[in-house]
Amino acid sequence: MDVAWVLSGAAGFVIGAMVTFVWRYDERRRDLDVPAEPAPVVPLGADAVLKVLSSSAVIVDASDEVCRASAAAVAMGIVRDDQLHPPALLDLVHQVRRDGQVREADVEVPVRRSAPLQVHARVAPLTSRLVLVLAEDRTQAQRVEMIRRDFVANVSHELKTPIGAIKLLAEAVSEATDDPEAVDRFSSRMIGEAERLTRLVQQIIDLSRLQNDVLSDDAMPIKVGELVAEACEHSLTDAEAKEIDLRHTIEPDLLVHGDRAQLHAAVSNLVENAVTYSPDGSRVAVTAKRDGDDIRITVSDNGVGISSDEVDRIFERFYRVDPARARATGGTGLGLSIVKHVAASNGGSVEVWSEPGLGSTFTLVLPSHTEPDEEKT
Repeated sequence: MDVAWVLSGAAGFVIGAMVTFVWRYDERRRDLDVPAEPAPVVPLGADAVLKVLSSSAVIVDASDEVCRASAAAVAMGIVRDDQLHPPALLDLVHQVRRDGQVREADVEVPVRRSAPLQVHARVAPLTSRLVLVLAEDRTQAQRVEMIRRDFVANVSHELKTPIGAIKLLAEAVSEATDDPEAVDRFSSRMIGEAERLTRLVQQIIDLSRLQNDVLSDDAMPIKVGELVAEACEHSLTDAEAKEIDLRHTIEPDLLVHGDRAQLHAAVSNLVENAVTYSPDGSRVAVTAKRDGDDIRITVSDNGVGISSDEVDRIFERFYRVDPARARATGGTGLGLSIVKHVAASNGGSVEVWSEPGLGSTFTLVLPSHTEPDEEKT
């Protein structure tokens, strides 16, 4: 009887163990048979939309993997190895995924061996598991805006100086009505400041017309000899006052095609700068010659010269190598910027060589022009 109970209990234990084993095996098998959660489905037509979007576009899944990206996004550098970059952009994606709210932010995208891109990003939920990132490169726009702000600030500052001087001189004249000599002295200075103001305003107008570097509708064949002679004549009085030997040498029959007023302003600015920044009793040489298909108009002086670290900046608007001297001579800081834009507008360029204490040489390079042979037509 006791043996039967023992055998019965042992059999029950074995059966229970077998049932438990089979149940656990079945559970495990069912777990293995359950299909994995499907990857998020990108909406139909998404690829076509990404191709026509002006902004760089990226679609990110729940695991932060990039599942779709436009070519522009890859070129911009915000997609690398199927990952979204930089981390600040990925943080926006996480925030949008948490609350479903659309977010916008300006993000810096590092670029190897170059300045970082300034990117404006707009991140929005696309589906319950997908997030859409739209990125727009605003680097150039921000650079232009910064230049515009600097230009406005510089113009305001430059206009303020002569206007303030004229106001003070006018007050001095009104207080010196009983002193004819003082009135003459103050009024002559007022005329000088007014001329400086007029020159500055005219140069600002000239520069604004040249911003697009496009050839003027008034372009025509121009004799280089006449152009150089007129520019030298413009600075002859100042050169004689400083006893500067101003000479020009021009090869015959040189022609260029361009806007005469613009080119006259450019060559005159170069000659005027050479005379202004040269010491008394020195020499300024202006030459014009043919070099292959180009005409090279060169202005050389023995003036103060320019250091190598400043040569690259002298064509910036309002930049002055020696601000104190420029103000004393009435310089506006726009002359060389005008020369640069005139050269570009007329299909040419500007070259410069300079050494402190040795002087400077500026060369305006313009395409040579040949008049059609009327006898053959």
